This record gives sequence, structure tokens and C-alpha cells, in this order.
Amino acid sequence: MEIDRIKSIIEAILFAAGRQVSIKELMISLEIPKEDLENIIVSMQEDYKIQNRGIEIIKLEDSYQLCTKKELYEYLYPILDKRAKPNLSNAALETLAIIAYNPRVTRAEIESIRGVSADACIYKLLEYGLIKEAGKSDLPGKPMTYVTSNEFLKMFGYTSLNELPELPRYKLDENQQIVIDDLVENSTENTKEQEVPEPEREEETNK
Repeated sequence: MEIDRIKSIIEAILFAAGRQVSIKELMISLEIPKEDLENIIVSMQEDYKIQNRGIEIIKLEDSYQLCTKKELYEYLYPILDKRAKPNLSNAALETLAIIAYNPRVTRAEIESIRGVSADACIYKLLEYGLIKEAGKSDLPGKPMTYVTSNEFLKMFGYTSLNELPELPRYKLDENQQIVIDDLVENSTENTKEQEVPEPEREEETNK
């Protein structure tokens, strides 16, 4: 099958699906190897950029989706969606960051890090589809754990959680709390970063 024909089929599938389509689904439909399929999609992504198209193909873990470009959102929103724009508070963003950097974290662990209740933030993030339940933990009481969703990846422009920026270095005081003043000061200085091990999570230390 000609490459242009394959590209047309992939575009048609992604457009008609209106959702994330796994690489496995595309392989079954087109009957071509995974590596060849991925190379063709990369070529399509480059075609869209060169042609300055209003759409793009994004990769989310092992799936692909046809989307409008983020920079065109302001023109689409008034026509296609009359709902109030999602508005995340600083508390919700902090909670989201904790979950992103600590997959399968529990509500109690989130509250231990933030020092305040996380119920409202977790509910809001679930409502927006930015996080999802990931099953129960093996900890006493079997609390629910949470992970970020592909909607989170789309919103922040990541292909996977592996692309998250590295956390800034920090040090702990005698009470095992992050020294905030030093953290802020270090973020404004152009000093050479040194690797400092992160504190182990509670369930790891209890193993």
C-alpha cells in the first residue's frame, strides 16, 4: 500500500474516532508493523507543521489523537463550548503536581505533603478528568490511589509522564520539612545543581 494512502487512512481513522486510538488498533486496521506505523505518523506530524495546518496529531503514551492546535483555542471556544472555562486554584494545581510526580498516591499522602485536606481538590480534578482512580492501595484500610489521566497530558502538552521537568533540589530541616527559603533562593540563582535524593514515600519505607 502506498504511503500517501496509509496516511489518508490514518487521518480518517483518527478523525472519525474523535478519541485516542491505540497503536495496536491502528496496526490491526492497517496490517503494518508498529515501527513502520510510528514512522509514518511522525511524517504526518511534520507534514502538518510544514503546511501550517489547524490540526495536529498528538501522542499520548501508546495512543494517538487528532486535535486542533492549542494556540487556536481562543477562536474555537466561543463557538464550540459555552461552558465556564476550567479554573484550577493554586491548591488544585499543587495537588495535581503531587499526583503527577507520585503515581498511585493516596489522599492521606497528598494531605501529608500539603498539610491540609485534599478532598475538594481531588473532587475537582476528577470532575475535570485530569486524574483518575488507580485502584486500592495495600496500605491499612486499602485507601484509593490516584494517577493523572491522558487529559492531563493533553492539557500540559506532554506525551508521557517521563517528560515532566525535574524537581528542584532542596534540603530538609531537623523536622524533615523542606526549607522553603532556601528553595526560593536557589531557584533565583544560577548555581550548579546537585542531585539530592528525594525522601522515600511512606509505603516504601514500611516494606
